[in-house]
Amino acid sequence: MKTAFFSSRSYDEEFFDRFNTGHELKYFPFPLNGGTAPLTDGFRAVCVFVNDQLDRQTLAALSSRGVEFVVLRCAGFNNVDLQAAADHRIRVARVPGYSPHAVAEHAVALILTLNRKTHKAYNRIREQNFSIERLTGFDLYGKTVGVIGTGQIGSVFSKIMLGFGCRVLAFDIRKDDGLSAAGITYTGLDELFAESDIISLHCPLTPETRHLFSAASLGRMKRGAMLINTSRGAVLDTGEVIRALKTGHLGYLGIDVYEQESALFFRDLSEEIIQDDMIARLMSFPNVLITSHQGFFTREALEQIAKTTLGNLTAFERENACPNEVPLPVRLTGHAG
Repeated sequence: MKTAFFSSRSYDEEFFDRFNTGHELKYFPFPLNGGTAPLTDGFRAVCVFVNDQLDRQTLAALSSRGVEFVVLRCAGFNNVDLQAAADHRIRVARVPGYSPHAVAEHAVALILTLNRKTHKAYNRIREQNFSIERLTGFDLYGKTVGVIGTGQIGSVFSKIMLGFGCRVLAFDIRKDDGLSAAGITYTGLDELFAESDIISLHCPLTPETRHLFSAASLGRMKRGAMLINTSRGAVLDTGEVIRALKTGHLGYLGIDVYEQESALFFRDLSEEIIQDDMIARLMSFPNVLITSHQGFFTREALEQIAKTTLGNLTAFERENACPNEVPLPVRLTGHAG
């Protein structure tokens, strides 16, 4: 099937070309949005990633050019206006699970790096500074770790932290009996905030989780606690997180996602002046560690993403059905006007 592939990088082309079994993929290195949608003339499908903008304007432009199918090469679909997709009869599919271990292990890497300051030690040694002053960390053993969201990634992360000897508290609207049997305690958010030495976020971005970490919720956290976010940037109110860091109430912050990341992540801006004052402020804190949405970035995950995405295209083309299709809301209009 002829597919316009947006926000492509060299690793995308490597893995998709390796596993492609006949689809015609046209790679575009820039994101899909209202301005780039006219490039989809003659394409039946588009393949997009986390920072492509599929709002009503973009979807209308896609529909007018004959696009019928949006296939996301990621699990989250908060960047797609599902009502607009339904109105324009554009179907949407995703990769519901690729390698939960990849993201869960990256969250653990953020914790260990922030705690033991290995990034700082590495830079010191390269400058022949062998001092260990101000590199003090803490034992993970015996600490309380709060996990918000116990889907595939949160489940793997929780089990890893049990392996460190941590007490694990969890919050999710759906409890996992297997995790409870493994020793993880489901609790309310208030208790999780108050008792956790580390909180790790593994929830999707929904209207209910947007700015879940506001001034009020940050204030309920234990003073000096660590906050890790590998889910979606807008789960944090970045301005309030900065204020909590400045007062010292928030002890550590590790993020692989950022609320305004679409203008920054996956790009080399090393020769430019960053105009985003909030991320510049975050980068100035010694107790903040930022990675550029690389939690998914393992060979195993890239292989599974390519295979599943190409399988979604094949299923749609051959059977007009897809097992990974995102349910769309009931159309509010009888046509795509």
